Amino acid sequence: MISFRYHVVSIAAVFLALAVGVVLGSAGVSDRLLSAVSHEAEDLAGQVQTLRAERDALAAGQRASDEFAHRVGPAAVRGLLPGSTVTLVTSGADPADRDAVRALLQQAGATVGGEVALTPAVGDPARADQLRALTAELLPAGAQLPAAADTGSLVGGLLGGIVLAPAGQQAGQPIAAQQADAVLAGLAAAGFVEPGQRPQPGNVVLVLTGGALEGVDAGDAAAVVARLAAQLDLVGGGAVLAGRTGSAEATGAVGVARADPDVVERLSTVDDVQSGAGQVSAVLAVREQIDGRAGSYGTAPTASGGAAPAA
Repeated sequence: MISFRYHVVSIAAVFLALAVGVVLGSAGVSDRLLSAVSHEAEDLAGQVQTLRAERDALAAGQRASDEFAHRVGPAAVRGLLPGSTVTLVTSGADPADRDAVRALLQQAGATVGGEVALTPAVGDPARADQLRALTAELLPAGAQLPAAADTGSLVGGLLGGIVLAPAGQQAGQPIAAQQADAVLAGLAAAGFVEPGQRPQPGNVVLVLTGGALEGVDAGDAAAVVARLAAQLDLVGGGAVLAGRTGSAEATGAVGVARADPDVVERLSTVDDVQSGAGQVSAVLAVREQIDGRAGSYGTAPTASGGAAPAA
């Protein structure tokens, strides 16, 4: 009996020793894990601080670049556009971008003929049939629409005689003021343009837009603006399409335009018009169009012409 009890006690002692060893071993492993996690957290915190510092440095550099561009921009464009009239067509453009570009155009010696502001309805596929029918209905007597069936080209053809003095490949007869008023009133009544005064026809048109569009129909809506700008380029003495950062993506008007070699061969594009440098580039691109040249400018990879046109 004593021998049996001794063996039982011995076995219990062994299990107790094993249990204590497991606990102690687990505690050691936990300590090592906690230490490793602590070091990892410290490393991540350091990386976050480094990234924040880099972000702040980049933001400071961007602010300095914009400040420089705003200060030297007027001098850079002064006298570039004497006697020119530039008409604006806007589609989702930021008012601050529009106002800054307008001021630079005037400092360059150009007359800003006015603005036609398109509404988001122009790019809405659900209203495409209505817009196509309306362009044919509002077309002034003697004017012609392009053979293309897409809404962007058709609206560009309809507006071409209103915002541009005919001079391009598809130039027609000038549209009388009364007819132009009727076209704009009809488009405004249907919700495709914002109500406003009829612009003075220019020899160049500047189409201002925003960044990348969002939603299921974003690509289609961007294509409408891109093709509208391309059609306006055919009607008058040239056109520039300028958008914000993101506009050169697949769902941005600049991106759609740059994806078509036939369009970018004639149409100048700028993809960073929210910046001081981009606003100067837009004005330089207008001069480029008057000189019969075209290019793609900005900060996107597709800006094959670099940051800005040559002065």
